[in-house]
Amino acid sequence: MAGCQTVDNFAGAPEDAVALDAQVQESLGHVRSFVDPFLSATLSKSSRSVPRLHDAIRHVLLAPGKRLRPALTLWAASACGGTWDSAASAAAAVEMIHAYSLVHDDLPSMDDDDLRRGQPTCHRAFDEATAILCGDALQAFAFEILAKGMPKTVAGNACEVLAQAAGRDALVGGQMDDLAAERGWIEDMTDVPASEKIAWLERIHTRKTGALFSAALELGALAAGGSEEQRSALAAYGQSFGLAFQIADDLLDVEGSEVSVGKRVGKDAERGKLTFPSILGIEDSRKRARTLANDAASAISKLGTPAKDLVQLAHWIVSRNH
Repeated sequence: MAGCQTVDNFAGAPEDAVALDAQVQESLGHVRSFVDPFLSATLSKSSRSVPRLHDAIRHVLLAPGKRLRPALTLWAASACGGTWDSAASAAAAVEMIHAYSLVHDDLPSMDDDDLRRGQPTCHRAFDEATAILCGDALQAFAFEILAKGMPKTVAGNACEVLAQAAGRDALVGGQMDDLAAERGWIEDMTDVPASEKIAWLERIHTRKTGALFSAALELGALAAGGSEEQRSALAAYGQSFGLAFQIADDLLDVEGSEVSVGKRVGKDAERGKLTFPSILGIEDSRKRARTLANDAASAISKLGTPAKDLVQLAHWIVSRNH
């Protein structure tokens, strides 16, 4: 998907996908350089730390990921005129929720994956019970970090935003519906029109994936004291970005390699799982993702140069090969 193809030249996206990849990788590198030491510092051992649990949390949280969600938080703060320091705890909290969700999604009773971010999944590196408790601990820790690190005037609101995104009607509910479709807990969708299947997928992924992206952006805006106009632009960006990301992720499962993606690929087809490519086909899925990326870039471009990283990220997310 990457290589020498061109990227739609919209809202500041470079035409050359290679140049775009280099720019976004550099920007994400800055995010990792800022976030990873902060995450590591939060995991300092205390006299009450349980060594095996502590090691499992570090294995998961400090694994070499792209840090997309912290990036959204930090770049949203910048787009609203704030600083990264003001949004550091929010960025860390979002990554902790994401990490917990991956640990639980990878469990044998869920997606049963052996590889995540290029290394053994938590239940493989340790054991299933430790993985469950690791996810539990990360979820609670996220709210501790958020409550302590955000200004008292917005800490309660920030915790509410993250809780809703991680809860029963969003991330967890979306995962439940995803399992329901895969395991036959709902009516068979084989003969359902494609438009209804797509609507069903969008409902799942708006909650399972998109809600945490939107929360990351909203937390960045809260940390920076963003205006209603800025927050509205970020919300519109998040809605389109989340679906674009999911379609691109579905395409990577079809076309990507385990080495470049950092996790097992081809598993969706093995399970007969509903995905955008299985319904729309590869080319129409790619077109839909690019349209959504353009929509996201258009929504955020009104915030000007401070939102440049977000604009580039939207275009990159659908041209990447990893």
